[in-house]
Amino acid sequence: MFGGIIKKETKRLQVLLLTFAVSLSFASSSESAEVIVIGDTQLAPVVNIISGIREQLDSSLKIYSPADIRGRLQDVAIKENSKVVIALGKEAIGDAMLLPTTYTVIYDLVVTPPSISRPNTTGFYMATPVKEYVSITRRYLPSVKQLAVIGSPALMKTLEGTEDSHVELFKVRSSFELLETVKRLNAADAILLLPDVSLLTATVMEEIYLFSFRRGIPILGISEKNVRQGALLALVFDPVSVGRHIGENASNAIKGMDVGKIPPSPPQKFELYLNAETAKKMGISLSSDLLRKATKVYQ
Repeated sequence: MFGGIIKKETKRLQVLLLTFAVSLSFASSSESAEVIVIGDTQLAPVVNIISGIREQLDSSLKIYSPADIRGRLQDVAIKENSKVVIALGKEAIGDAMLLPTTYTVIYDLVVTPPSISRPNTTGFYMATPVKEYVSITRRYLPSVKQLAVIGSPALMKTLEGTEDSHVELFKVRSSFELLETVKRLNAADAILLLPDVSLLTATVMEEIYLFSFRRGIPILGISEKNVRQGALLALVFDPVSVGRHIGENASNAIKGMDVGKIPPSPPQKFELYLNAETAKKMGISLSSDLLRKATKVYQ
């Protein structure tokens, strides 16, 4: 218990220190910046992404909040003599899409890649592909022989990325259809819910957790919050790792590479969250190897 508390407090301190460093570097810099980052540094994922960007970027960088840049991004980019704009979040992406295509735009902090036809644009998205869940269940949870994946058609197209006879896909278009689909599942050993906020409302999730415990079918979540609420596990994108990839692309763009030809990418590295109490109630064994991989284990 104390180890978990110390780990949590250490992580919180790291975020606070990173936030301070980001704010200090922005406030103290008066030089122009080849790279502009638009993001809310009050959010821990933004701070961690920027930390990763700095590890790979050897060019000058400045950070602006979406509120400060709204409606004047091009003027700021001209003033800074910038070449690359990194947009973190939907609001920032919306502003960046209005820039002339001479500016490279790299985006992140969206669940799935937005529909963008702008040249000289690439990005990353947060949702974990189905194949990553398949991989971890095959390796560490042998009792999960049949995985049911439920999500909207659009998300299924983006995130499925695997052909496996032990994976069954269910496309749904409403919360009602999602619940009815879940209630009809009898052969599944686990259920993976794809991250569609319009479908996964708080009320829907409450009903799904009740179904999960009644039937003894674990839910594979999409966030740490899901695991805290009762999902067996979740794979969540590692923001520092994503930041490194963004920084690498930004450096290449400054050197003249057309990174717009690189398709949007899912995360490459993940943080694993586990709920040991859920596993215990459902008679699921969590190996020591799996427990060691976890960023956090809820008891």
